[in-house]
This record gives sequence, structure tokens and C-alpha cells, in this order.
Amino acid sequence: MHAITPTAAADLVADGDTVVCAGFVGAGHAEAVTRAIETRFLARGSPRDLTLVYAAGQGDRGQRGVNHFGHAGLVRRIIGGHWISAPRLGALVNADAVEAWNLPQGVIAQLFRAIAGGKAGVVTSIGLHTFVDPRHDGARLTPCTARSALEPRVELITLQGREQLFYPGLPLDVALIRATTADERGNLSTEEEPFHQDLLAIAQAARNSGGTVIAQVKRIVAAGTIDPNRVRVPGILVDHLVIADDPADHWMTFGEAFNPAYLASGPRPDPAAAPAIPLDCRKIIQRRAFLALRELAHPVVNFGVGMPAGIGPIAQEEGHHDYTVTVESGPVGGIPAQLLSFGASAFPEAVIDQASMFDFYDGGGLDIAFLGLAEFDGWGNVNVSRFGARVAGVGGFVNITQSARRVVFMGTLTADGLQVEARDGRLRILQEGRVHKLVPQLQQLSFNGPYVASLGHSVRYVTERAVFELRDGALTLCEIAPGLDLGRDVLAACAMPVRVADDLQTMDARIFRDAPMRRQSGP
Repeated sequence: MHAITPTAAADLVADGDTVVCAGFVGAGHAEAVTRAIETRFLARGSPRDLTLVYAAGQGDRGQRGVNHFGHAGLVRRIIGGHWISAPRLGALVNADAVEAWNLPQGVIAQLFRAIAGGKAGVVTSIGLHTFVDPRHDGARLTPCTARSALEPRVELITLQGREQLFYPGLPLDVALIRATTADERGNLSTEEEPFHQDLLAIAQAARNSGGTVIAQVKRIVAAGTIDPNRVRVPGILVDHLVIADDPADHWMTFGEAFNPAYLASGPRPDPAAAPAIPLDCRKIIQRRAFLALRELAHPVVNFGVGMPAGIGPIAQEEGHHDYTVTVESGPVGGIPAQLLSFGASAFPEAVIDQASMFDFYDGGGLDIAFLGLAEFDGWGNVNVSRFGARVAGVGGFVNITQSARRVVFMGTLTADGLQVEARDGRLRILQEGRVHKLVPQLQQLSFNGPYVASLGHSVRYVTERAVFELRDGALTLCEIAPGLDLGRDVLAACAMPVRVADDLQTMDARIFRDAPMRRQSGP
């Protein structure tokens, strides 16, 4: 099998095709091919009316990744898990220019396997009582979606007396995947990729749908020279190989050309050389969340992107290593990467495929998960997925928050201008933020607090000045930072009434001192 050019690969995509893209933020995306598809459309007006399907978000919040599909007419429908990496797709949603669904990332990953196996779809409890549930929005993002021939994408069913959601499959016409090396028979290995995601399931799903599989690779080697145990996708599933015209289109991630740490090789960082973390709002929240991590022995953990990812450096600063981090994309252990390399981990212990990781999550394998807190209400519901014109998407958030035994949400109580000072074990609010995070009405229901609490899971909300818990189905203020006035500094910053616990506690004063907590005496 010989390589074709990205342009020739783009010519294989026909009007109306359903195209599935592999990738995770800045890694694993067939950038040379999707760029060529965009170039062809802008020059010749084809292909048109594509249905784009992807699980994890893929892009740089600019022009790369699935942003190449962000043109009215090029795509007619989008089924995606995470959207924040692709603002061009979000712009199409805001213009009601496409039919669009935001399904949980793990469900889409598992749907690829169902399609490959000729099954009707995926049956799961993931998504119940959120905007994904047909009793709410049915995962629809635009008004025109309700008129789609693909509706409904989510159905409520009862199985053995329990409510479940059914996500139907659909045939895939073109699969765009990426690997490191192919041999002359099309066998693919991923030795220089940070993870192998769902390449096999995607290729099988397209092949068994009668579709075409196009694989972007770095190199082609002689047949029989790849260790068969390192082949992630056998050549019987691959129709065409592409080598990128520009080496930058096959960087390890959009953020890094190559990082050996993601392959568990190269020098390991010296923890003692890590720079000191400033005692600001973020560190205060991360420290309090870290104390929740430290409560557990040998926990298996997931850290969300952004502020939750900072718990790792805090744990290192405190000399605490008794936990194992997992990432949705597949890495187990190691240090999760951030920004455009999110999804990779430095020095992982193992790397499994994405759908299998979500099997583990959905089955309750996570002991504790730490997620961002963008907007929440008095019932403990959370929105992280849509804010006016900003289409962020839920990604793996629904899978993780509905299944982890303990969930800790992290965020400031107000935003846009908030300034605080932590000194001598006390907190001062120097300037209040103009935007309330605790609101009377969410813009989108990403997490249903009472429902998850009814499953017996622990739910906590950590801010810089207060800690809330779900108790008896209601958001309850249970801790306040030392130095603050309950009414003036906390309740006044809540845009709706909040229950205050009879046993209201003071947050650990060590959080608010500029020294490692383990080196301080007393609470």
C-alpha cells in the first residue's frame, strides 16, 4: 500500500458523507487530511452537507483540528462530545446553521464499538436527568436539530424496571485516523503517539459500515517489520495511507512537536526543582480539594482540565504520592499534560483505549474526581457546557460526574474582578467579583445534583471562601474561610438563598498560609 497525498485523500470524501475523526484536543488528529478537505471546499464548494462525528474535542481553539469543518455548507450535521477546542463549530451552532448534538464523550467512544459490532446502539444510564435526557433537550444544540432526519439521537427507555438512555448508531462513510507507522500492508502502530484512543473501533465501524478508512502516518516501512503486538489497527481495515506534506501537521500534539515523557522515556523531572506555587485564589481552592484527596487511601483519580489539574502540583509540594491519576484518553498513572497537550500524560504506567477507560469510569471505578465549577445552583446542579454564545460541550464530564464515588467541583464563588488576600491563616476579600457562580437558574444542566446524590455518591463544591456539600438533596454551606463574615462575605455573594449547616466549620487555616501545609503545626 502506497501513500496518497492529502489532496487525493480529501477527494475521496463525497457530498453527504458521514465522516468520523479520531483525536483528543491537540493529539491524534489527521490534520493534513482535514486541512485538505477544508481547502477543497473553499476552492470548489465540495464536499458538502457532511455529517461530522467525533468523541473528544479536537483543535487549538482556532483553526486546527475539527475547526477545518467550521464552514456553513461543508457540514450539515455535527455529533460531538467536546466543543471548546472548536469555536468555528460553535459559531455554526450559534447561527443555527447546522443540526448539532452534544453527546457525552464516553458514549460516543462506546458507540463506535457498537457500530463496529453491528449493534443497534448504546444503552446506558449516562446522561439521565441532564440536558442530554430527552425530557430536557435531548442533547440538541440548535433549533433546526429537532427537524433532523437523525432525530432522536437519544431515547428514554425502561429496561428491567430501570430508566436508561438509548443512543442509536449510524453508518460511517469515512474514518480519518492517525498513527505513527504503517507497513506496506497498512498495519498501523502508534509508538510515537501519546495514546491510541479508539483507532481500532473507529476503523472497524467504518469498514463494517461499508466505508473508507484513511490513516495519516509519519512513515511507511516494509511489510512484516512491525511487531504484531504493537499493531493497533490491522491493515485489513485500512484503505489509504497519507503522509503529511508539512511535518507540523503530524506533531505529537498541537502544542509540542515531540515529548518523550509521554512515551514514558527520557529524564524524569526533579520534584525539588519545581517552582513555588503562588498563594492565590487557585492555590487556595486546590489546597482545599487536595485535602479531600488525602482523605482516601490509594485512590484512583480523575483531574479535569484547568484548575483541577493543579491538584497534582499541590500534592507534589505536600510530598503526597498515594494516588493514581487516569485520563479519559487512556493514560493510567503519570502526570497529566495541559493546554493543547491535554490527554497525554508524562511517564504513564499504562495506556488503554478511550472506550475502555470510559467502561471503567461508567462502572464506578473512580474513587474520586475533581472537576471545574463554572455555574451552580441551590440544588447542587452544575453547568459547564454552555454559556450564552460559548459552546463548551460536556466532553467526559457527564460520564465522570455521574459515576465517580466522590465528586469535588472546584471554582471561585464569584468571577470577573475577584481579588483576595491570604495571610497568617486568614482570608480577606479585597474586591468582589462582578459575576456570581451560584445562580438561581443554570443556562444548561450538565450535572443533576439531587439525582447523583440519590445514587449514594458524595458531592462537594470547593471555593476560595467556602465549601458546600449536597445534604438531603440540597446545597448546604458546611465550611467558611477563617477571617470572613458569613453574611457579608459568603451569603451576599450567592444569588439565591443557601442552607447553612448547623455544624458550620472553619476551613483549615493552613490553607491560607504561604508555606507547605505539611510543614505547619496544628490545623
